[in-house]
This record gives sequence, C-alpha cells and structure tokens, in this order.
Amino acid sequence: MIAFVFPGQGAQKVGMGKSLAERFPECRQAFDEADAALGEALGSLCFEGPDSRGVRASFTAGHSLGEYSAHVAAGTLSFADALRTVRARGRYMQEAVPLGVGAMAAILGLDDDAVARACAEVTAQHPGRIVTPANLNAPGQVVIAGHADAVQLAGERAKALGARRAVALAVSAPFHCALMKPAEDRLAPELRALSVSNPRLPVVANVDAEPKRDGASAVDALIRQVSSPVRWEAVVRRLIADGVTTFVELGPGKVLSGLIKQIDRGVAFFNIEDEASMEKALTALERPA
Repeated sequence: MIAFVFPGQGAQKVGMGKSLAERFPECRQAFDEADAALGEALGSLCFEGPDSRGVRASFTAGHSLGEYSAHVAAGTLSFADALRTVRARGRYMQEAVPLGVGAMAAILGLDDDAVARACAEVTAQHPGRIVTPANLNAPGQVVIAGHADAVQLAGERAKALGARRAVALAVSAPFHCALMKPAEDRLAPELRALSVSNPRLPVVANVDAEPKRDGASAVDALIRQVSSPVRWEAVVRRLIADGVTTFVELGPGKVLSGLIKQIDRGVAFFNIEDEASMEKALTALERPA
C-alpha cells in the first residue's frame, strides 16, 4: 500500500520542477495554470530564482503547507483555489505577528513530553508569553514556536532536561502556535467559501492524524492547522497502522523521507523531484511482485 506525502514550507529550491515541466506537458500545464490563477510568473520563480504514471496511492498526507498539496492530489480542492488560498494563508500568518516578535526552534534529542514540559515551565514562570510544541516531526525532533524570548528560554530549559541541541530556525513567523489564531480567523471564512469535494482517497490530517474522507472535515482540519501543532510522527504512524508500506515524497528534497526513516525504518520510501528520481521510483513501484 502506497501513500503520497508532500513537504511544506522550507523544502522549495530554485529550479524545482523545471526538468519535469520541460519533459511532460501535464507538468507544464500545471505551472501555466498556477501563473493564470495567481496573475504572476510562478513558473519562472520556481525555475530561475505530481502524480506518477502507473502508480496509485491509497492515502495522501502533507506536512504543514503540504497538506494543501495532498488535498489537491486527492481532489478535495482545485489547484487554482489551493494556490490562491495558500497565498492568502502566508500573508495572514506573516501579518499576525510583527517581524522579530516570534520565533521557532528545533529541539533535538528530547522526547515530546519533555519538550512540552519545558514549554509549560516557561509559560508558567512568564505569564502572557507563549511557547508550545509546533511540529512533532519524529522521535527526538520537535520544533517549538511562540514569543521569541519564550522560545529561547524553553530551548535552554529543554537542554537542561537533556536535549542534545536547541537550534533557532530562520523563519519569518512563529507558525502552528496560538500566536497564529488571528491568521486562522481570517483564513477560515475563505476556506469555508471554497467549492470542495469529498477526497478521492483519505488525507491524513496534521491536527489529529485522522484520515479525512469528506470535504467538510478536510476544510475544518485545514483551518485548525494554522494555530495547531503539526503531528507528523502521528500522521506517519497512522498511515503505517492503516497498511501503508511505501511512502512517495512528491516535492523538492528528501525532508519527509528523512523523518519517515527516523519514525520507522521498516517502510520503503522514494522521493520524486525531477525526471531521474521519477523514473527511479516508477521502475521500482511498477515492477511486478
């Protein structure tokens, strides 16, 4: 059983998708549709500064922003609507917290409960400050988010509790925490106004690691995702529990493949970011058992 998974913000790089667009008309069409939907040359931005043939997935999932890609692949959202919505989402999240007020940091080598404890101790000692787990990515890798000073203090407390490192992340806003609630409130009516369909295949959501099988629950999960933690480890474990044995990461890089490997080394995974990686994955996945 196969799951298609989609990376979120931070995985993108210059040149992504170019070789696929040059080789396959349907990929070129996707960039043309994006340009038309957004009124700007997104293709040029990606190139200068997918669903696979013969392979069907049983589930999809995406990390943070990638959950929108998962819903496009599942048919919940149209490509154009998803593009316009994620552009608004990015703007609302950026405007929710002034630059420099918020921060995020990766806590490495400490379990989820201990990271949550470090955050709770800081907020108890500093009323009015926010810091909480934001991305529960894999065993020993949790990202925290909140007010910049509280994030720093929580990182120090985490190290005192046994974390190997606390690494500040170069991000423009403290995503997936309560400081994003104003962005969630702005985005909610726009998401609810979209024409959505029931997914053709279940999309396992970030907020609760539950498969969404209808449009209404899918939209609700996307709304709550803005200010809620991304429970990626739980998403992967749910997919495996439901029978997934192979993960195909669709997008630039191997960020999710690396996380999945940390979560369970017993599953197979491929990434598809260009023609060569696509052919490699297809050769393996289309091979008769």
